[in-house]
Amino acid sequence: MSLQAQESYRVPETTAQVARTIFPHGNLVMRMYDEFEALYRDPVFADLYPAVGQPAAAPFRLAFVTLLQFMEGLTDRQAAEAVRTRIDWKYLLCLELDDRGFDHTVLSEFRTRLLTHEAESRLFDAILAWAQDRKLLQAGGRQRTDSTHVLGTVRMLTRIEVVAETLRHTLLTLATEAPDWLRTQISAAWVERYEARASEYRLPKSKTKRLAWANQVGTDGMALLSAVYADGATSALRCLPAVEILRQVWIQNYTMSGGQLIYRDNDNLPPAGRYISSPYDTAVRYATKRTTVWTGFKVHVTESCDDERPNLITNVETTSATVADDAVTTSIHAALAESDLLPAQHIADTGYVNSELLVSTQRDYGIDLVGPTRNDNGWQAKLGAGYAAADFDFDWERKQATCPMCKTSISWSPAVDRFKNQVIKIKFGTTDCQPCPSRNLCTRASPPRRTITVRPQAQHEALLEGRQRMKTEQFATTYKVRAGIEGTIAQATRSCDVRHARYVGDKRTHLQHLMTAAALNIVRILRWLAGEPKAASRPNALALLYQPTA
Repeated sequence: MSLQAQESYRVPETTAQVARTIFPHGNLVMRMYDEFEALYRDPVFADLYPAVGQPAAAPFRLAFVTLLQFMEGLTDRQAAEAVRTRIDWKYLLCLELDDRGFDHTVLSEFRTRLLTHEAESRLFDAILAWAQDRKLLQAGGRQRTDSTHVLGTVRMLTRIEVVAETLRHTLLTLATEAPDWLRTQISAAWVERYEARASEYRLPKSKTKRLAWANQVGTDGMALLSAVYADGATSALRCLPAVEILRQVWIQNYTMSGGQLIYRDNDNLPPAGRYISSPYDTAVRYATKRTTVWTGFKVHVTESCDDERPNLITNVETTSATVADDAVTTSIHAALAESDLLPAQHIADTGYVNSELLVSTQRDYGIDLVGPTRNDNGWQAKLGAGYAAADFDFDWERKQATCPMCKTSISWSPAVDRFKNQVIKIKFGTTDCQPCPSRNLCTRASPPRRTITVRPQAQHEALLEGRQRMKTEQFATTYKVRAGIEGTIAQATRSCDVRHARYVGDKRTHLQHLMTAAALNIVRILRWLAGEPKAASRPNALALLYQPTA
């Protein structure tokens, strides 16, 4: 479908008259046209469409309809029906009153077109650029970040359900793509065994019988894989995504021992970040955070938080559910730098802060990363009565450490810890520690010998500075600002259901999050331009009991 580019669109006179009669003061949807008329340009999407062919629906209309459906939580069918029936939508989209709109499948095609051309953030970026031009958003100032869980569109499966449902999914695919070939490979018993979807209430209850069932599924799956990869099999079968998923799931859940296929123990599985939790969406991952357990993704939201401007979402990252928050901090800064929206101060919780990031964020981006630093987990620091690492003096040039009793270290060895962090392992001599009168405050090793593990110099000093900073009133005041991002996540959850993925796959889910953020930004801009004050956090009833009265 080709794009018939136009410079701009205008609301038809009849539509405008009827809309103003029904909504004499306008409403949120109508104000979107009045304020964002500059975004009504199809050439923004020109590179997504071919130069020749059947004319396409106006991309700006599809973009705004997509925003509205996320803003109001509508399906594609409901959104298409709203285009046909709602006066305020016709006003926004510059349509005649009798315009019948478009088929709902056009919206899915538009999203696919955005993903195919890697243009999923185009509308989100256009709104940010619009806000920057009007001085509602600018680099510098303060921004804050937090994340929340996102449930995938697939149901959570146990391990035994994963293998059974993966085999069933592959059989259904092959039954569609190569029915004649599959008929020669399986028996009627397979149909009885895998016709119904895998579910815990259909599976055996005893541990022995469940293991036998898992081994039976494994044997059947291995037989199917052997047939697919046999020399006489059609090569096209090996290219089916379902077959590749089956192969990966079998590697993750089974192993060969003595020529026999064995169901892996829970302790012999790949890391959660690599484990396939569903054959229907291989991007979702099983994760836990305190009392929350989910299979899906994680969304990281960054927003501006300056008092004199509206709070606008400046960046959205969608990651696997198992990705740690501090693994995303640098990506957030890189994206903000590309958009020319780097803050002077970035406020985040402990998950986004570590010693390496404290150094690299300031060095590479000139950003003051504010957040609680991790404490020294040594027993000396926890008790507050022993000699912690902070009580030692370090000579970084001579590569020596001196303990509080003025003894110097005998070993200084760079290493990598179990989290793949660069560290330095420092050891003191037994001959110094054995007769030391303070050894009980320093080490519990037998024989007595103090060892210390610290980060490289810049990180170590940044960590100590961060811990000291946490004790100041200024830090407490600044860090309170971070709590506002919780309200943004709550708004995105209640208004746009951001915690439930609409689509399969991480790319489509990221598109959903970008459109949600763009919708929230538009609502916030409109309310700011209307003079509405920012919402303030409300203290609970208990706190109000001790609030000073005027």
